Amino acid sequence: MAYDPALADRIRAAVKGERGVTEKAMFGGIAWLKGGNMFVGTLKDELMVRVGKDAHDEHVKRPHARIMDFTGRPMKGYLAIAAAGVKTVPHVKAWAERALAHVSTLPVKAAKPKK
Repeated sequence: MAYDPALADRIRAAVKGERGVTEKAMFGGIAWLKGGNMFVGTLKDELMVRVGKDAHDEHVKRPHARIMDFTGRPMKGYLAIAAAGVKTVPHVKAWAERALAHVSTLPVKAAKPKK
């Protein structure tokens, strides 16, 4: 399973109406970006969340959260939320809001030209 389509649907519902959000296939799953910055995504049945390095230690202590270790190297500022922690749209929305708060502080990335 590349990613859980039901989780992707919950993410879509959680970010619906948020201006400037785009969806993109990445990492064998789907990522959601704002201003060109990824803020949440799918990884199998888990939610990837970008909370930033400053908020990392606070959020990694939350239930179902762990350090993102996508490439074999821990990625400070990114968390993986276990499937049990993102079973409902409100749970996903709470994580998406944390991630959106972080990426709203980042500079907008220019869109890369299509090949």
